[in-house]
Amino acid sequence: MIFDSHAHYDDDSFNEDREEVIEEIKKLGVVGVLNCGSSLEAAKSSLDLAKKYDFFYAAVGVHPEYADTVDDKVINELRVMAKNIKVRAIGEIGLDYYYDENPERDIQRKAFMQQMKLAEELDLPVVIHDRDAHEDTLNIMKAFPKVKGVVHCFSGSVEFARECLKLGYYIGFTGVVTFKNAKKLIEVAKEVPLNRMLVETDCPYMAPAPFRGKRNKSDYIKYIAEKLAEIKEISIEEILLITNSNIKELLKLE
Repeated sequence: MIFDSHAHYDDDSFNEDREEVIEEIKKLGVVGVLNCGSSLEAAKSSLDLAKKYDFFYAAVGVHPEYADTVDDKVINELRVMAKNIKVRAIGEIGLDYYYDENPERDIQRKAFMQQMKLAEELDLPVVIHDRDAHEDTLNIMKAFPKVKGVVHCFSGSVEFARECLKLGYYIGFTGVVTFKNAKKLIEVAKEVPLNRMLVETDCPYMAPAPFRGKRNKSDYIKYIAEKLAEIKEISIEEILLITNSNIKELLKLE
């Protein structure tokens, strides 16, 4: 009963065996996947996957890496895509101050706010990417109190997690929580209530131990669930049941 709340099966690393991998994860108990756009083209590919596979849903949005492509035309294309019933969120959107080659911070903030405004207009949740930009990310989240969503691949402090929770957001846990150097994230997992947790692969990236550095896929969530179950002192089955329920509530799925 795995629901992967963040994946990128449109990624080039799946070009040679995409259909086989998707059939395999379905057989291995994956009941849902939210495939998230990173560029306009990736948003279109995510929607195509959601149309093709009944257990796939799409988030459409432009990642901060491509913030300089966001203009009124792109926003309108996202708006049109979002009218499809399989589109359940705007994302992934946000801020990434880690790489110097990313667009300037002002450009990133503007693109993030434009897409938050779109989510507010369409009454859709958001999938937020935040890397080394916690303060600015939080300020923009606070500027749109009607918008809810998930801070995916959470990398902030316990204090930042508390602020996100106050705003009604979910916290997304990837394979990073299984890494030996994940002490800070384990403290966050202790703090986040079960009804605010989501599990995700961010595949093909962020594969959990024991597959660290290899191509990730949705059935590997069992290793994330295993670690969260250990932290929360409950069963893996309970983690999967609760996180499955959480993502369905966020995406307004039956």
